Amino acid sequence: MPEYRRILEFENELEARLLEAELIEREIPHAIRSNYDFAYDGIFQIQHGWGYLEAPEEYVEKIKEIYNDLRESDD
Repeated sequence: MPEYRRILEFENELEARLLEAELIEREIPHAIRSNYDFAYDGIFQIQHGWGYLEAPEEYVEKIKEIYNDLRESDD
């Protein structure tokens, strides 16, 4: 199994889910992690953002390109 590394930080869940849908469609391996912690009632999301995306090194540039395209189309 390839080693995953942190690539992007998400501002909110919608942003994360939009990118996730695109990565699934393109069959790009990834993992989305939320910074939410029930024990602390989400305080880490306030401090560190909603969450982040991890993926194998070989997909970093492609994922960043897709992410930027999604953000540009949102404007």
